[in-house]
Amino acid sequence: MTANVVSTRVFPRLSEATRLRERGETTRAAQLVMAHLREHPDEPRGMAQLGLIAAQTGALGQAEHFLRKALAMGEDSMELKRTLASIYSQQERLQVAEAFTGRLIAENGDLQMRSLRAKILDRMGRHEEALAMHRQLVEENPRSVAHWLTYGYALRAAGDVEGAIAAYRRVISIDDGFGEAWWGLAGIKRKVLTDEDIVVMKAALAIAIDDGNISPLHFALARAFQDRGDYASAFHHYSEGNRIRAEAIAYDRRALTDEVAETERLADAAFMQRMPSRPVGSDQPVFIVCLPRSGSTLLEQMLGSHPMIEPVGELPYIPAILRSFMEITTRRGQMSVPQAIASLTDEQASMLAQDYLSRARVHRKTDRPIFVDKLPQNWSNILFIRRILPEARIIDIRRPAMDCCFSNFTQSFTAAHAASFALEDIGQCYVDYVRLMRHFDAVSPGMIHHVSYSALVDDPETTLRPALGYLGLEWDDAIRSFHKLDRVVRTPSSEQVRRPINRDGMEVWRPYAQWLGPLKQALGDLAEA
Repeated sequence: MTANVVSTRVFPRLSEATRLRERGETTRAAQLVMAHLREHPDEPRGMAQLGLIAAQTGALGQAEHFLRKALAMGEDSMELKRTLASIYSQQERLQVAEAFTGRLIAENGDLQMRSLRAKILDRMGRHEEALAMHRQLVEENPRSVAHWLTYGYALRAAGDVEGAIAAYRRVISIDDGFGEAWWGLAGIKRKVLTDEDIVVMKAALAIAIDDGNISPLHFALARAFQDRGDYASAFHHYSEGNRIRAEAIAYDRRALTDEVAETERLADAAFMQRMPSRPVGSDQPVFIVCLPRSGSTLLEQMLGSHPMIEPVGELPYIPAILRSFMEITTRRGQMSVPQAIASLTDEQASMLAQDYLSRARVHRKTDRPIFVDKLPQNWSNILFIRRILPEARIIDIRRPAMDCCFSNFTQSFTAAHAASFALEDIGQCYVDYVRLMRHFDAVSPGMIHHVSYSALVDDPETTLRPALGYLGLEWDDAIRSFHKLDRVVRTPSSEQVRRPINRDGMEVWRPYAQWLGPLKQALGDLAEA
């Protein structure tokens, strides 16, 4: 068989492997495909099947390798191409994903690729293009709840709250049991849900069978009851929504605790002092780190109002680059994240840094010398950041433990924030976070600058002057008008940062105190800090 010519021959093993893969039996499917490839080396459909199986199991690097090889050999199925596009997106290789989806759309106008491309453009910061595509998709597919929902998210991020509400309402008019649309309304920072909405949501919940709808319906009902001061009902629904999410993923909080302990053992003062100090590039990245719901969006908005600083949002690149590095590293044997970071050569570290800076540059709109990446969960990636980007500055913003943890519990997060689904888990996560910060303060004093959320709200200028000094900058009065900064904000705090400073996020846990014993127990002394 020559390249770019695919046989029409039927291979029973591949047919059975496809059936097993679609049932989720990936191990048996992979065994059949490997047996097929031993008899038919480099056969393109077998290569494609290996790639699809690897993608299904999360081995994105291997999946990309096999799928690209199959594509080069002539396998031309849309499933292969869609999966490869999805892999580029999951790897956060947005420029590659944007180019690849553009090519596929030019070839056949595939609807799935147009939807994915709109989301990619949005993540690349090309918001006007993305909004135009979202608008076109809902105009062409007026009964598509998925397109209307995504359009609503994009409108809200751009500051068009009324447009977002209308989009969510459009979804509900098509399917009043679509939980994510109800949560979209519930997430608006004012009382949007009516008494009639509560009746409709309760009826939808009574007949719902899909956890993907049941969980967000619980969260939306919880927010509606919270708005009405019915905290017992609200807590019941928050608990149910989180319980469903927790059961679906079986989160193990010990893994994070063990990783922090491993970092403490490995990254002592001598280890930190041996790290390179020469900057990798001319760009100056600043990482705002914290637990979610800690005020990072507010801090970024305020710093981003300074004429020397550009806010670029939550860039997913540090976790994505670390994940790809770990996939390659662990092929040679089991290794913890701290051990893998310690094994990095200077050449490898420099390549990873250049990769990060190149991806981040896509989001730059100005020539300001400093840019802020505010992805909260980078708190657990500080050792990796320090290893590959010696010039990076790290600012930790900390919200009081009870407020922070309970706010996480009340947010309808995805599995990306799996610790939020149980009070004990989010409490332990906060403990591990504080423990890691204290460790770095002890072994590398001054590496991280700490900001108190409460102090920032009470006295912004006094709190921010030291943070600016840490960045080598002076105070600028433009910061006082941070809420007027015109930019897209893709977090649950998108509306809050467009208002003057306020104390709305303080003491939010108090009405629920009687039910928060497990959280207080997990936090220990931090509950009173």
